[in-house]
Amino acid sequence: MIERIIGIILPVFIIIGLGYAYARYKGAAAASDMVSVNRISMDVLCPLLIFTALAGKDFDVVHNGWLILAGTLIAAGSGLIAWPVARLCGFDVRSFIPPMMYNNCGNMGLPLAALAFGTTGLSAAVALFMACNLVYFTLGIRIIQHGHPDHQDSPWRFLLSPMMLAMAAGMLFAIFHLPLQPTVFMALKMTGEACIPIMLFALGVRMLDINFSSWRIGLAGAITCPLAGLLMAALLEHVLPLTATQRGQMYLFAALPPAVFCFMVAEQYQQEPDKVASIVLLGNASALVFVPMGLWLGLS
Repeated sequence: MIERIIGIILPVFIIIGLGYAYARYKGAAAASDMVSVNRISMDVLCPLLIFTALAGKDFDVVHNGWLILAGTLIAAGSGLIAWPVARLCGFDVRSFIPPMMYNNCGNMGLPLAALAFGTTGLSAAVALFMACNLVYFTLGIRIIQHGHPDHQDSPWRFLLSPMMLAMAAGMLFAIFHLPLQPTVFMALKMTGEACIPIMLFALGVRMLDINFSSWRIGLAGAITCPLAGLLMAALLEHVLPLTATQRGQMYLFAALPPAVFCFMVAEQYQQEPDKVASIVLLGNASALVFVPMGLWLGLS
């Protein structure tokens, strides 16, 4: 079991380490180098990965229905568990709770799922990614917007983003079993899969920006996010009729750290972005502990 877990997480953290080494070598120029790469990844590569994972023959909407529900409940439940933690520690709930609801199921979760569970696992991970996005961009964004009268955009605006459009298109293909010419599908699939190492490399570049000035809220978030997720997974395991593979997927998803995207949203709303950055970066560093824990619980 230990060898299997090491075999799953080691390639992921090697690529993250390469990104960090590149950032150390290039310095501040590394972040600017990655701007265009990240834009292509978010606007083209990742949407194609999501579309092909959902539209492929390996994805079954009915079969993954309980797993989608599990992802939704874990994301929402983690925010609920984090609420008293924020109050007890004196943190602004608008800074602390949304990152607890949106874990790194994109940059880190998709590659880990592909390594741990194969092609089928990647499709299920995309379903969890979709559930997490729906919770964050509705409930999470509403929490951030509270008290920000200048940022009262519709929470449904995210549905027009390339990733959500790709999810919608993929779900249509999955539900109605729409055919897609095999050569075209393979080209889209190969292009989309390129985003997996790119996202991990970009995460490594981001790790250079770790700031310990807000270490208290960062440490609290780094611990609360995976522990709240694992607690929700432990409860749902006894309620939802999940298969053994889906159970493993759920625990891996639950153990993931806060997503890098949370920092971008906090910066947009000027909602203590320095503190959210600390939560995200220390959280991703703590993944060295919590991701193996999630894999252990899910695979055992």
